[in-house]
Amino acid sequence: MPHEVPPTAGLPLKWSDLIGLTSEPDLGPALAAFLGVESVGVACSGTASLIVALETLKRRIGRRTVVIPAYTCPLVPLAIAYVGLKVKLCDLSPDRFDFDPDALAAACDGDTLAVVPTHLGGMVANLEPVFETAKRAGAFVVEDAAQALGATWRGRPVGTLGDIGIYSLSRGKGLTVYEGGCWVARSRELRAATVDTADQLLPSRAGIEFLRFVQVIGYRLFYNPVGLRLVYGVPLRRALARRDLLRAVGDEFRQEIPLHRMSYWRRRIGAAALSRLPTAISANARRGRARARELQQIPGITVVDELPDTAGTWPVLTVLTELSMTRDRIMEQLWREGLGINQTFVHELTGYKYLETIIPRADVRNARSLADRSFSVSNSEFLSDEDFRRISIVIARAVVGR
Repeated sequence: MPHEVPPTAGLPLKWSDLIGLTSEPDLGPALAAFLGVESVGVACSGTASLIVALETLKRRIGRRTVVIPAYTCPLVPLAIAYVGLKVKLCDLSPDRFDFDPDALAAACDGDTLAVVPTHLGGMVANLEPVFETAKRAGAFVVEDAAQALGATWRGRPVGTLGDIGIYSLSRGKGLTVYEGGCWVARSRELRAATVDTADQLLPSRAGIEFLRFVQVIGYRLFYNPVGLRLVYGVPLRRALARRDLLRAVGDEFRQEIPLHRMSYWRRRIGAAALSRLPTAISANARRGRARARELQQIPGITVVDELPDTAGTWPVLTVLTELSMTRDRIMEQLWREGLGINQTFVHELTGYKYLETIIPRADVRNARSLADRSFSVSNSEFLSDEDFRRISIVIARAVVGR
């Protein structure tokens, strides 16, 4: 029977999650216990959580610039623009998602409100130069841990190390309530301020929460190799047939950002599923590390790996080729095959036409090189060893031009 592997290792839901069979009645306290913090704020999306964080910081000091990596989710600059702040791009270290330390030092000045390191693809960013540079500039650090709930830096959960951290609970992000997010603030003062901001920005919206109710049920029904063939595979192949890469990857976002409270029912679902997340992360890490080592044996192939003293969540393996045409050859052979091959993002941020009024011109050659040479391999439990061997063979042949 035809099957489809999801592009990331999401956490499947159980029917017992949907009826809230848990001793923990609310997602916020459950996540606070998981992360070892006093409290966690819950919002309708990771983007909404970032908006709450930035709006809170904007009200504290009269600075207006936010420094972000040049290769990250387009929703990040959209959130910055939403709260009336300016984007400043910073290039990456070669073949990494981390800020280039020298470029970061040059990007931060007296107008820098916040620096946003991104723990992309479940890998933990190099935080040492971020903290040092932000401190010198008098700027806040907002950790974008949207793709890294459960990852750690020096034994501490990412997202809890900066002034504020945000997470996504969207489909495919590990713990999910189909669409959702949350934030953590380090100081008591910031925790209170973010709660006040959220109360002002996030109204109750019964209509959209009813839609999310239906989507969560759909996620439970279709998040399996057979169901995904219909709800993910068919639209993917249709987009690829039209060469619509933005839609195929999921990079096409509207500038209107929904803001609302998450319903109590969906918070209960998240709390119930959270108990299985540590086991899922451990399994993903074992599988991801072993498969990364295997791919690293192929000449000309690099896999973005964990830095010392960090532990990632491994939802995907981010693979880099030496040449962009090699990456394109691999994608041409594998993207339609239902094996969980994808791109994290199509472009670095200057490459999106719909962001032209938000993103300033910048020399971000390392980010552009990474975008042109990288692709992702799903680390889902649905990707069998046989399927992974098939992927490895195609990659090895493409490297030598076969």
